[in-house]
Amino acid sequence: MINANLKSSYAADERVLDNRYKQGFVYGSILLLALFTLFGSDYAILIGSQMGILLIAVVGINVLTGYTGLVSLGHGAFVAIGAYAVTIFNNVATGIIPAGIMPFLSLPFAVFLAAAVGVLVGLPSLRVKGLYLAVATLAANFIVIFLIEEELFAPWTGGMVGLTTNAPNFFGWVLDTKREMFGLIAVLGVLALLAAQNLMRTRVGRAFIAIRDRDYSAEILGISLLRYKLTSFAISAAYCGLAGALFAYFYARILPEQFELALSLQLVAALIVGGLGRTMGPVFGVIVIVLVPELIKITFGAVTGDAAGMAQLRAPLQEIAFGALLVLFLLKEPLGINQIVDRILRAANRWPFARG
Repeated sequence: MINANLKSSYAADERVLDNRYKQGFVYGSILLLALFTLFGSDYAILIGSQMGILLIAVVGINVLTGYTGLVSLGHGAFVAIGAYAVTIFNNVATGIIPAGIMPFLSLPFAVFLAAAVGVLVGLPSLRVKGLYLAVATLAANFIVIFLIEEELFAPWTGGMVGLTTNAPNFFGWVLDTKREMFGLIAVLGVLALLAAQNLMRTRVGRAFIAIRDRDYSAEILGISLLRYKLTSFAISAAYCGLAGALFAYFYARILPEQFELALSLQLVAALIVGGLGRTMGPVFGVIVIVLVPELIKITFGAVTGDAAGMAQLRAPLQEIAFGALLVLFLLKEPLGINQIVDRILRAANRWPFARG
């Protein structure tokens, strides 16, 4: 039973931020993000940019896995497609398209290409699901990385040595510093969250949720599994393509090894830790997944004094902590950090009334 949650109109009932605590949390977070952009240290900006890029990709995973119930272990491939597509487009179109409008064409191209490949990868979801679908998407990840490394495409992709990327130029404003790039990443990250939140309130989003809960029943009710499953794959891949394009803009060079299986697993792990099928789940998950290795590195360095021999133990220790964190959340809080935060905010909103 929910207490102290009176809704006096339909508009109040459909409002996303339906109490002052949620409003304070969201608006306060946006304010802190703006202050962080202005006053954060260079190292903090670097970490924040990595988190922002991962966040956009995890939001895409959330659309597919969290809301539609389709498991994917190959979304690192879509990030790679976005990164390589925006870089190749820049290299080919340089001298043909003015530099000041290049990002307005290369970014949509990367997103569209990733979405198109996402539709192709999503075709097996019409016949298989669960573990079998995860294996099918995993195969797609290996295929994309193989094609990038293939000598036949090396003149465009750079093969094993990768490609040198270009800084985005918006009407003459070149974002050639990490702080400027973080501003772009932060804005697109917030817009990605808002788009995903509003998508789930539309007919398409409700169809995704119906397929997740019971796909056969959804089909009986008139929901086309062909249409909506492929749409979910396309939207999810488009998000990852955008993340890949920002990845290419942020880093000076992209390599095939940056987009291998480890990246796909990191994206899924962030979603599990943060909370499947929740808007803020990707945010909390990315924060934990990125900051835990950094905290281990700082703590380990302080304890061992950065000794050369002990530093070799840091990487396996980070992997162990990473796996233990996943197991802990799956056992103790399978709904993720978002559920914990929700309980706290609900309790604060109902105080001093009974919890119900």
